[in-house]
Amino acid sequence: MTIEEAIKATKPMDIHTKTIINLMYTSNFVVDKITEVLKEYDLSMQQYNVLRILRGQRGKPANLSTIQERMVNRMSNTTRLVDKLIAKKLVNRITCPTNRRKVEITITKNGLELLNTLEIIEGLNKQMLTDLSREEMETLNTLLDKLKQ
Repeated sequence: MTIEEAIKATKPMDIHTKTIINLMYTSNFVVDKITEVLKEYDLSMQQYNVLRILRGQRGKPANLSTIQERMVNRMSNTTRLVDKLIAKKLVNRITCPTNRRKVEITITKNGLELLNTLEIIEGLNKQMLTDLSREEMETLNTLLDKLKQ
């Protein structure tokens, strides 16, 4: 389906406008699909992102600023996200006894197990990209990176 069909455009769009609308529409499509899966596990996209960041630390703790700078959506309230993940027993927060301003956050065993369960998202990613060849995906990534420069 073309973007014009999806949004039921009645007149031709400028290519710049069409491209941006297509990017936004496609982004929302992808987010909606992943959010649908995460809802079953009572997780938001941002919480899932924090868990993936902490897993990537490979056992080393991270602080709030490290998590914030690695977030896909940097507008997220990292403190609130971590608090919610602590309540769900998916992460731990430890305050340094010698420097109370230093807070270290680690993923728990429950958090790692949940991420293992959520490997189904990798299958969803592949399913959404099934019509693109590897070369097309690489080209798309190159173009998206170029757009952000």
